Amino acid sequence: MNEMAPRRPILVPVLMTAVIVAGLLALGVWQLQRRTEKHALIAALSERLAAQPAPLPPHAEWGHLTRDHDEFRRVSFQAAFKTVPDAKVYSSGSPLRADVTGVGVFVFQPVTVGAADTVVVDRGFVPEGGSAEPAPAGPQQLTGYLRFPEPAGWLTPAGNVEKRLWFVRDPLAMASALNWGNDLAPFYIALEAPAPRSGLPKPGPLEVRLKDDHLQYAITWFGLALAVTIAFWVWLRGARNAAPQP
Repeated sequence: MNEMAPRRPILVPVLMTAVIVAGLLALGVWQLQRRTEKHALIAALSERLAAQPAPLPPHAEWGHLTRDHDEFRRVSFQAAFKTVPDAKVYSSGSPLRADVTGVGVFVFQPVTVGAADTVVVDRGFVPEGGSAEPAPAGPQQLTGYLRFPEPAGWLTPAGNVEKRLWFVRDPLAMASALNWGNDLAPFYIALEAPAPRSGLPKPGPLEVRLKDDHLQYAITWFGLALAVTIAFWVWLRGARNAAPQP
């Protein structure tokens, strides 16, 4: 009598396939959730960017402002630029400004609001090779967008204090390095108007230009899950057919 050959173990391939398929499906669902969140964000930002400018929140409300609820609010206020060295943030393009497509810097400088409040203003963009006009003297009526500092990533270069050059929009770090003062607003203002006579630094309106590829990514993950399932099914049929019969 012929001995039955041991059947090829399939438990490990089954478990591995189940884990891979579950992971791919989870990634697809996550992309759909991200798509819903992105659409809500685009709608909220579009509404804020299109609204009429409101007065700058008073100092007493600064601690209650949040990125989710207040970023990109349009504000208009009177302020005077401080006569201190400015700071520059390197940029190779802006996802929020169609007119900023090349290499250059955004110029940051603090202003005095009211009696003693200090707010940092992003005066606008200067392309590579251009020269920023000095900030105007005296009270100015400024209109812009309320923004919050950017966190630095793992690969973000450290700021160069000697060149007054940073690689993320972090006004608090700039203020500390350049002695702009300690009691600064926790936000900054991306200037929309007015523009200097020379045109540089160039302020401008912001627009929603966020990428929305999440549905495409979700379809990709779901497609991979289906492909892995089909491949496993084909392999399983082959393994069963190849198994010796008693």
